[in-house]
Amino acid sequence: MTSDLSAPPRRSTTTAGRGTRPRPPFGVSAVSVVAVLIALFSLIPLGYVAYMTLATGWDTAVGLILRPRVGELLLNTLLLMAATIPLCLLLGVAGAWLVERTKLRGHRIWAVLLAAPLAVPAFVNSYAWVSAIPSLGGLGSGILISTLSYFPLVYIPAAATLSRLDPAIEQSAAALGLGAWRAFFRVVLPQLRIALTGGALLVGLHLLAEYGAFAMIRFDTFTTAIMTQYRSTFNGAAGNMLASVLVFFCLLLLVAEVRSRGTARYARIGSGVQAKALRLPLHAYHVPAQLFLLALTALAFGLPLFYVLKWILAGGAEAWTATEFLPALLATFWYGLLGAAATIVVAFPMAYLAVRRPGWFSKSLELSNYVTSSMPGIVVALAFVTVSIRLVPGIYQTAGVLVAAYVLLFLPRALVNLRAGLAQAPKELDEAAQALGKPPLLAFIRVTLRLTAPAAAGGAALVFLAIANELTATLLLSPNGTRTLATEFWSKSSEIDYAGAAPYALLMILLSAPMTYLLFQQSKKVAGQ
Repeated sequence: MTSDLSAPPRRSTTTAGRGTRPRPPFGVSAVSVVAVLIALFSLIPLGYVAYMTLATGWDTAVGLILRPRVGELLLNTLLLMAATIPLCLLLGVAGAWLVERTKLRGHRIWAVLLAAPLAVPAFVNSYAWVSAIPSLGGLGSGILISTLSYFPLVYIPAAATLSRLDPAIEQSAAALGLGAWRAFFRVVLPQLRIALTGGALLVGLHLLAEYGAFAMIRFDTFTTAIMTQYRSTFNGAAGNMLASVLVFFCLLLLVAEVRSRGTARYARIGSGVQAKALRLPLHAYHVPAQLFLLALTALAFGLPLFYVLKWILAGGAEAWTATEFLPALLATFWYGLLGAAATIVVAFPMAYLAVRRPGWFSKSLELSNYVTSSMPGIVVALAFVTVSIRLVPGIYQTAGVLVAAYVLLFLPRALVNLRAGLAQAPKELDEAAQALGKPPLLAFIRVTLRLTAPAAAGGAALVFLAIANELTATLLLSPNGTRTLATEFWSKSSEIDYAGAAPYALLMILLSAPMTYLLFQQSKKVAGQ
């Protein structure tokens, strides 16, 4: 036998660690370019606000911002937030502590019921309370409805944090002579810092963005004033300046939340298994605790559901046979599915970079999306109205523009889920598949995408249900003649046709219930339960 000594040696391809290096399914640079384009696209609303502020002129802008009307809206907003956020924190922490840290009977049932109010859109909650008390209106009513609608945004993360808190810290506090209450305030409450600041941020952003709930009780906020201004002057300078103030508040909340997190560590480090938290007996406080939770869930979830069902019975079968009903239901499903699919596709490049190429670059791209998603839907809608009319008039009030607005508003919901799914599909699995002879793209599809699919489906479900309940952007951007459940509900309720609005409200609650349960289950999964 002879051998060709001049031939180059062959490189082994039997393992991923030797020979040819496994290749990514597509170039990271290409993914980076796509992600940058998406980030730039997501900054359109912020660019719109900045451009309109500059185009208005300094003197005109100052005059519009410093007028008495803005001062009135500013006072309403500050008072609303100053009262609602602390109440939501109080109710959320109290409910979480009773459910997770006490020997409360039926605590598993209460755990779900306290999250259930999130299934009721705030404007449906307002509709129910106006049905119960027609004279309802003003700041006090806004605080009541906002608190009952948004306290679960604090309860869910607080309950998840309490369920995974290491009880050894509390045991050490007890050994040092601290009682249960002093240990809670000095040891447990500081450990909830991230959950509480995050929950407070979500409540604050919802308060700034909400339109329907406050318009129904005749309580003026920046969002209701912008909508009124838009309808009267279609994109006038006064409405644009109100939008700039609103965006400033959103950015202020984001900065405040980041700074309030602090630099303390909240993770447990050390060997051994974390002990199970001991539940404290309530003794004489057990009955008051049960009554407190019963009253809270009855007001936040029971009352809206009761009045929706009451109006359905009052309307009879005719309410379900209205000519607008089926088109609204089909349009909601169509836009929900299209928006969810588009959001997942757009979010994937950023999620891929965040997991496979973590660093300042990927974090900066993510931040741009979080800034945009924190803006109220009405600001995003006004941005797309202006850009489409001035630059591409042919796309104004088309389905594509509406879906694009949905993508920007709800991108983080998909991004967070996709990032978690990709983290559970490490690149070593791709490399192993390539070592077995699979082409890079086929290995990526059959391994990574397959493992990421459940997380993508969860993110798509959250986006779908958020779209189903979206009101302001849909009102401004939907094509002529398009009806969704939210817009039809708003149209009927604005005409004081509460019986006609009830079926749309019930369907929105039924569509929102799975999202609420999914959010609750995800929080428990993160907590390791």
